[in-house]
Amino acid sequence: MNSTELRAAFSLAFIYVLRMLGLFMIMPVMAVAARDYPDYSVMLVGLAIGGYGLTQAMLQIPMGVLSDKIGRKPVIIIGLVFFALGSLLAAFSDSLMWIVLGRFLQGAGAIAGAIMALAGDLSREKQRPKVMAIIGIAIGFSFYIALLLGPTIANAYGLKGIFLATGVLAILCMLLVWLVVPNPYDVAPKGDTLPVIKDIKRLLAHPQLMRLDLSVLVLHMLITLLFVHIPKFFVALGWPMSQHWQLYLGILLVSIAGLALIMGLGRKINQVSLMVASVMGLAIVFALLSIEHVSLLWLLVLVSVFFTCFNYLEANFPAMVSSVAPAGKKGSAMGIYASCQFFGAFLGGMLSASISQFFGSQWVFGLAAVLCVVWVYLIKGLHSTQRLKRYTLKVNSQTAEHAMQQIAELDGVEDLTFMPSEQVIYIKVDGQKFDIQRARNSLNLEE
Repeated sequence: MNSTELRAAFSLAFIYVLRMLGLFMIMPVMAVAARDYPDYSVMLVGLAIGGYGLTQAMLQIPMGVLSDKIGRKPVIIIGLVFFALGSLLAAFSDSLMWIVLGRFLQGAGAIAGAIMALAGDLSREKQRPKVMAIIGIAIGFSFYIALLLGPTIANAYGLKGIFLATGVLAILCMLLVWLVVPNPYDVAPKGDTLPVIKDIKRLLAHPQLMRLDLSVLVLHMLITLLFVHIPKFFVALGWPMSQHWQLYLGILLVSIAGLALIMGLGRKINQVSLMVASVMGLAIVFALLSIEHVSLLWLLVLVSVFFTCFNYLEANFPAMVSSVAPAGKKGSAMGIYASCQFFGAFLGGMLSASISQFFGSQWVFGLAAVLCVVWVYLIKGLHSTQRLKRYTLKVNSQTAEHAMQQIAELDGVEDLTFMPSEQVIYIKVDGQKFDIQRARNSLNLEE
């Protein structure tokens, strides 16, 4: 990668991390810290934890489309302004209801699509996967960092401290966008980065994508559901919130080791079979959590197993969406996927709180276990996609028909789409059979 691509990758990854920290740091502390507010209720706690997901889900696709009309940086700045305002509203709130409203406003800063599109604009085709990978890795680590920082900041400064820190981080992100992130010198083909409204209906009905969209919705519903209750369990077992980071550190280390083990098994076992096993692992965790009396050691084991399974599914679902989506439709498919992901977080907070308020947390975990069993049948219908790759080839519209015929005849080509407005051909291929250099040479295309 050249200097511009490196600068773009790390600055955008840093912006993404700071923003996700602000969303996630509240998860491991809200269930305990919210008790200090006069209007405390389990329902409001659930909404405060997952409320951001509703506005994220509603605005994820529109904000991505808007970035194609008015520019990436303006949309990212607008999103960060919403995020900062929501953080400040929550920070200076004296009631849980206003914190919930602040979380909804935080979620209105739905800039994931615009960030990914800007990353595409700032990178060459051959280097684009590396830039996206750096951002993706950073997103994954942001959740781990949030679990460790959230309890520490909340213990020292309360929820107000977390939200103030989040607001400051949002302002810092705005400065990074203007001063550090390079200005785009090109506009990348948007089919693989941005959602297109006209594609949404067809992709929602795509059998494989629909299974993945529902799967990520359930997955994030379950993790939000878990955090409505787990912090309270730690406190009840004699661990004050100031020490929760120690518990989460142990959980994360064990789950990372477990993830490495599962990834190792992936060389010998079918991808879908490992996904089924992971979902069954979640079902067992929730079934055992539904038992009334759980010791601290047993709780740590169960939560570690949960995160091991969660991390494997979280890492593999986006890759499958990327492979399954028709050629030139990955941006739209990922937009729908992200919306389902955030909507799942909202549902998890709302359903967990409402069920536990009337029936107790054991009912929540029991129903979650049943849901996981049903989910297994959804996962079994997925097809492994580990061998599929994507490429984008620029062509002249006057010779596009001839180019399409040449590419279609090459070994390994499974799907291709020509976009006249972008002057590109999107292709989806079997990576073991397709030779990209041969394709470029046959079309006399420059790398």
